[in-house]
Amino acid sequence: MKALVAQELTGPAGLAYTDVEDPVAGPDAVLVDVRAAGVCFPDLLLISGQYQLKVPTPFIPGTEVAGVVREAPAGSGFAPGDRVYGSVLLGGYAEQAVIPLAATMRTPPELDDAQAVSLPVNYHTMYFALHRRAALQPGETVLVLGSGGGVGTAAIQVAAAMGARVVAMVHRDTARPYVESLGADVVLPMSDGWSAAVREATGGHGADVVVDPVGGNAFDEAVRTLAPEGRLLVLGFAGGGIPSVKVNRLLLRNAGVLGVGWREFLMTHPEAGDTCARGVAELVAAGLRPPQPHVFPLADGRAALEMLAAGAVFGKAALSP
Repeated sequence: MKALVAQELTGPAGLAYTDVEDPVAGPDAVLVDVRAAGVCFPDLLLISGQYQLKVPTPFIPGTEVAGVVREAPAGSGFAPGDRVYGSVLLGGYAEQAVIPLAATMRTPPELDDAQAVSLPVNYHTMYFALHRRAALQPGETVLVLGSGGGVGTAAIQVAAAMGARVVAMVHRDTARPYVESLGADVVLPMSDGWSAAVREATGGHGADVVVDPVGGNAFDEAVRTLAPEGRLLVLGFAGGGIPSVKVNRLLLRNAGVLGVGWREFLMTHPEAGDTCARGVAELVAAGLRPPQPHVFPLADGRAALEMLAAGAVFGKAALSP
């Protein structure tokens, strides 16, 4: 089969589109004909040698896949022809991929494969973050940082689908039309003193929940936006630095900072995968639709990752074999 292989840990430049052996699924996995493979920051870090997991080359990157079952173990509940999506550690950037049974989910009939490939990382993470970690209630205000990216896109849509009022911050003016199309109630520029603008937009109340995949200097400003009993969700550090918090600010507002480690949670609570998938499927059935990703041919995967690295992708990019 054809695959995109990381030959060197030099980022997109180290990728080669080439022939590899077909994968073989074991007794606890399904073999899938890939119809879409997600392009995400962990993939970019992995092929650049900057991820926490170090993989010797050559290897096939790609952690998100959607497609059609080719082979499934007896008694697994899956059969050839079933539409599925899921997350894998490696191997998604290929014509075929192996997904562990525990990570294999049925694709909602309302979505095509390119939309479904957005679910296993971004939408599952945000459902876990908002539903379980933040215990979001209808009518609360959610502030989303990094709103033009994949996590930010999912945060806006999941929060809105759960009945929240959404305030989204944009770092680039070019992202505003895209973010507005997602259904945010208020879109604000991330300019100097933006926390004051958030407070003004919320009538002085502030944000009940802050979704922060950015970290860095934005974190301190985000803490200032918290309403009494507010919750700040830490999802990553795309802004570069790992911030610290002045806990007196939390004490005075009875506020909290909560970590969101979806992959780590699944390691100790594997049953949460099905729970989360059902929750997301219910939101999809009620009308949530991930935006159509920017789809590249698998052979042009290097270009997709270069665009991601340059910050030129709004929402999601995907590869199609």
